[in-house]
Amino acid sequence: MSEKKTNKISYKTYPNDRLKEVDFHGVATHPLYIQVTYDRKSIFFKSYYFELFGKARYLLKIPGITPKGPSLGDCVEREEQVIRFILEKHREDFTLDLFRSAYLYYSRDLCDIFQDGFIDYLYTFFWDDGYPALGDAVLYGSKDVVAYELIRSLKRAFKPELFIKLKENSLYYAPPYLPIYEFMAERHRWPQAILTVMEMEDPQTLKSFGSFLIKRYTEDQAVDILNQVAKWHKYS
Repeated sequence: MSEKKTNKISYKTYPNDRLKEVDFHGVATHPLYIQVTYDRKSIFFKSYYFELFGKARYLLKIPGITPKGPSLGDCVEREEQVIRFILEKHREDFTLDLFRSAYLYYSRDLCDIFQDGFIDYLYTFFWDDGYPALGDAVLYGSKDVVAYELIRSLKRAFKPELFIKLKENSLYYAPPYLPIYEFMAERHRWPQAILTVMEMEDPQTLKSFGSFLIKRYTEDQAVDILNQVAKWHKYS
């Protein structure tokens, strides 16, 4: 991977060949790492997006078709976006420690953060509604599934009143996974089907999200969802 420089700061993404190869959607590769150098000092850390896009749920599996997953290039593209953002944001007060903290904050994917809590909600919902085996299947069998795609399938399989109840209850008993994923799906497509904290904190994105919520939810529900999203740290 090529090295990029800006003033006294340089950075690069690279496969760390000092570590054992791992499986990245069927391809053996060294874990992707990032090096940031400032004032002749460097920090090294594992790529967040290598971990994220390496999850099994990002692998497209269609019967009769060879499975396809995100590439290392997709990881690098996302890494460079967040790195450039942080360098621009902290041009005047940059330190390596500040960069590491900002990276851990801004790179996070809200869809990923909220998914586990939403699956827990589905598990409880089905048990409470008299479908314990379905609850167990969702909890223990959904690790490698995008929860939103699971919900789309359930919508087609369920009676309308049960699905309406499931979605309405989620506004009170689940993290705001559904509105976040629905909003993300209008903006991004696989394999970049994520909504980062960096993107979400952009004023234009927040404005678009607010307009999106007003179209689909009541005003009170929209305000509550915005408040929950603002507290995403408690779900991570």
